[in-house]
Amino acid sequence: MDAILSVFSFIQGLGVSVMMPILLTILGCAFGAGFGKSLRAGLTVGIGFIGLNLVINSLLGTTLAPAASDMVARFGLSLTTVDVGWPAAAAIAMGSNVGLLIIPLGLVVNIVMLLTNTTQTVDVDIWDYWHFAFTGALVAIACDNIMMGFVAAIINMIIIMVLGDYTAPLVEESLSMPGVSLPHGFTTAYAPIAMLFNWIFDKIPGVRDIDVNTDILQEKFGVFGEPMIIGTVIGLIIGILAGYDVTGVLQLAVSLGAVLVLIPRMASLLMEGLLPVSDAASDFVEKKFSNRGKIYIGLDSAVGVGHPVTLAISFVLVPLCIFLAVLLPGNTVLPFADLAVVPWMFVLITPCVHNNGFRGIIIGIIVLAIGLYIATNLAPLITTAAANVQFDMGGAAQISSICDGANPLTWVIVRASSFLGVAGLGIAAVVAIILAVWNRKRILKEAAELHEAEAAEEKAE
Repeated sequence: MDAILSVFSFIQGLGVSVMMPILLTILGCAFGAGFGKSLRAGLTVGIGFIGLNLVINSLLGTTLAPAASDMVARFGLSLTTVDVGWPAAAAIAMGSNVGLLIIPLGLVVNIVMLLTNTTQTVDVDIWDYWHFAFTGALVAIACDNIMMGFVAAIINMIIIMVLGDYTAPLVEESLSMPGVSLPHGFTTAYAPIAMLFNWIFDKIPGVRDIDVNTDILQEKFGVFGEPMIIGTVIGLIIGILAGYDVTGVLQLAVSLGAVLVLIPRMASLLMEGLLPVSDAASDFVEKKFSNRGKIYIGLDSAVGVGHPVTLAISFVLVPLCIFLAVLLPGNTVLPFADLAVVPWMFVLITPCVHNNGFRGIIIGIIVLAIGLYIATNLAPLITTAAANVQFDMGGAAQISSICDGANPLTWVIVRASSFLGVAGLGIAAVVAIILAVWNRKRILKEAAELHEAEAAEEKAE
């Protein structure tokens, strides 16, 4: 067992930019794309992730997040629970008993779901299985039962895989990423909320006609509606609110303008590499499994962060998140380390509202408010989980995070388990099974319709 765990620990330690070329090369060869083509595709995606991380870390991480933090200091805001950020949350999750086995467990769950037609996604985003481990670790602590923790992690993954399948067509439409799904434990959890409120907006006269997106802005305002100009203007406003001098304001403005240009280009590089493997997977499934329907490659939601609407929403809501934290009664979490990953909340919200920035901002405010309350509620459990793995909390009495401490799906599973015990976890399991069965019916129906369409086309020819 120690040897097996050390192998998966080594795999996890390689990181996305190394693991992705390896996994995609293996997948490409398995699907018949050939070694050379598969290797090139894998390396292209790996390089795309390096470029994406460079832009996110050096521009978002070192410009937007510090500017928001400076606003905190300038306006004298303070709260008692420390946001330690997703790297700390991931370390806590993977250091737990559930985290030790989450990668092999997640791979087994994915394979079983593929074989039973309850998912269309080959989830190669194995390093982000920590989101499922995080849920499992909190349940294990809340219920003092490690087996319940493992079951909770599996339930979380099944639900996310189904949501990843269901939102994949929206991802293709909005992000121009055919053959890709985003079964990301954090991002995907907000999709049902976005779909619910998008449906509500459609029922409200007047409101349903408001549509603000970058295409409309560019059409109406020309060059001043382009993403780089929008990012620059937002950067100017944030810099002024942060109290920067002229140099600081201008540097922040240009940096945020650059983000709206560079991230989409890095995402397009990812797609360039992924398409050959995705096409080979589709051909393989069509030849070998006529009842399988379409197959998706499951990726980290970082590939969707670069959408201009998602970034524009994020630039507005990251600073607003600070003020929400102070204004919301009962909230104790001061957003800090995870401010740079707030955009991940909106990656699937943007497709769910069909790139409508107005709806995205309204829903964004709602999920941020809900998320802060969730992070506050889960803070005691997260603090205990950190202590269990000897995580250095830097003297903080209580810690939490936006990612994954503000995750609504995690909260539902954890609280169902802590309030109702085995019965609560059983209810969550039943919901996951119902969703998986429903997804199977949807997949088989889609496959049958695709087969009929192809047969009709052949007959017409």
